[in-house]
Formats: sequence, structure tokens, C-alpha cells
Amino acid sequence: MEDIKQEVHNAYEVIKDGGIILYPTDTVWGIGCDATNSEAVKKIYALKRRAESKSMIVLVNGERLMHQVFKEIPEVAWQILDLADKPTTLILDNPRNVAKEIISEDQSLGVRVVSDPFCFRLIERLKAPLVSTSANISGAPSALSFKDIDPIILAGVDYIVDLNKDVKSTKPSTIIKLTLDSKVTILRK
Repeated sequence: MEDIKQEVHNAYEVIKDGGIILYPTDTVWGIGCDATNSEAVKKIYALKRRAESKSMIVLVNGERLMHQVFKEIPEVAWQILDLADKPTTLILDNPRNVAKEIISEDQSLGVRVVSDPFCFRLIERLKAPLVSTSANISGAPSALSFKDIDPIILAGVDYIVDLNKDVKSTKPSTIIKLTLDSKVTILRK
């Protein structure tokens, strides 16, 4: 428990100054930053060698932050989250209060509510959504364990969270797109 507290503090100190971190999420290892900081988001795109037209997702730790990012949330979103038995990313329309660089061309944004203790506490301390994108160069496979992360990624982040480095990740989250007119599309199971 003390390790998590110290790692949250260390990661927060880097993020609040516009840095990017490498951290274990509730799915795979991720690269993250403050989702409201455009300059930090641009650093992640550059590190991943990813086109800015490809959006990233944000992690939130509950309903309050969901409402901070989305003015309108379809009722079915809450039902899906209540019934989900594994991490589930929802793609919702018309995000707000985040860096424009993470919003996709169709004005949607992926969001996942996390319960992972490290992520939850970091977001709580940040009081803002946390960018999450897989810790890989764009087009390369996602790293399923810390040892699989490309040295370019390791060298390019400002801080590496020292938790769960020996844990093999689960597979990426389920992704479901929900539109304000209640259209539901499963993009990844």
C-alpha cells in the first residue's frame, strides 16, 4: 500500500509539470499524461510516432469525472458499465474539458472507468482524466508485460511507475461505441 502511495506521488509530480509517464493500467502497460494538457498529449503522439488523427482514450475514476468530460451520457452507458465483467472502454460523443488533440475527428472520445488502485488514486490526486494509450510504437503489438516494452518508449517517458513490472497484462479492454441517439456498436470484444 505504501508503494502505491509513493508511486502516485511520484507520477503526479511529473504529470502536473507536463510530463508523460509509463504505467500499469487495468489492462496493458500504458503511456499517460494529464488529458487536459495539449503539450503533454503532443509528446505522447511524438513518442509513439502516431498520427494525431488517431485518438487516444482517457481514464476516469468515477461518475463525477465522466460528467466533467461528457455533458451528455446515454443511460445505456451506465448499464453497460454496471454489467461489464472486464475493463470496458466506451466511445462517447462530444467530449469537453480535455485537450483537443485526443478527440477523434468524429468528435468522440474513448473513456474507461478504472478501479485499479494506482490509476484510481492518481486520477483522484490529479482531479482530471488521465490519457491512456498502449506502451508501443504505433503499429507495433501492445506490450503484454513490462519486459516487452520497446526501449524507445522506456527512454522517451519522463517517469516509469515502479509497480507490477513482473505481472503479465490481460488483454486490452472491450471497446463499445455509443452515440447520443443510442446506437451501440461493439468495436472490440
